[in-house]
Amino acid sequence: MERSTLYLVPTPIGNLRDITLRALDVLGAVDLIVCEDTRQTRKLLSHYRIGKPLVSCERFSEARKVEGILEQLQSGKNVALVSDAGTPAVSDPGFRLIVRARERGIRIEALPGASALITSFSASGFEPPFRFIGFFPRQKEKGENEVMKMCVSNDATVFYESPRRLLKTLRSISERLPERAICVAREISKIHEEYLIGTVTEVLSQVEDRVLKGEITVIVKGSEALDLLDEETLKELARSLLSAGHSKKDILCILSQESGFSRNEIYRILVGLD
Repeated sequence: MERSTLYLVPTPIGNLRDITLRALDVLGAVDLIVCEDTRQTRKLLSHYRIGKPLVSCERFSEARKVEGILEQLQSGKNVALVSDAGTPAVSDPGFRLIVRARERGIRIEALPGASALITSFSASGFEPPFRFIGFFPRQKEKGENEVMKMCVSNDATVFYESPRRLLKTLRSISERLPERAICVAREISKIHEEYLIGTVTEVLSQVEDRVLKGEITVIVKGSEALDLLDEETLKELARSLLSAGHSKKDILCILSQESGFSRNEIYRILVGLD
């Protein structure tokens, strides 16, 4: 390590042996490790007999702790940023530290490694491209807009969800896309790893009477409706979205992004539906 560097180090999402040799080298060599939960990171370090100072920097403390971490880097120390599991700053804290470090010219080195997003998509058997939206929105309107995008986008949609919210989210998707193929990946690389694949209706029926635990990733297959999209098909799609209660403003925004038609063309179609 020739110059002060902020290392972004992925950690295992389940099996502790899923860490890379390079990640272990870096964690053993840096001066400080920044993590979400010191208890969680200490388990990993203890397993590999690594003893390093830890500082927590979770979602609610990141803003006020960034400056102190940057001072350590600017004083010549090397720092590793890790999350509780997976790749840092992917739906986990860390992006503020990364942005501020770049602004100050601090060297950043990102290591490849474990990611629930990539692992689950690979196992789903669905075709790329895909779009990753982080955790499914909790606000009703934002969640409905994401489902609307699933209706019209050729891209698969990947998101994280908590066990206690999974049923509610699947029911929301089922209202609009009951026959769309979906994959629910749970506890990846752990003892109780599970992949549930089928239509939204089928998967929903499999989880309704179960108490699920652990980390969950959901992949919704992309729509095939836009493959041969013409104006008449677009009109039917717009009518369907209007009847489901979506506003013309939201429909205009989303269809112009996903359909290949211009905003003016879609606006004309929407006006014609009055």
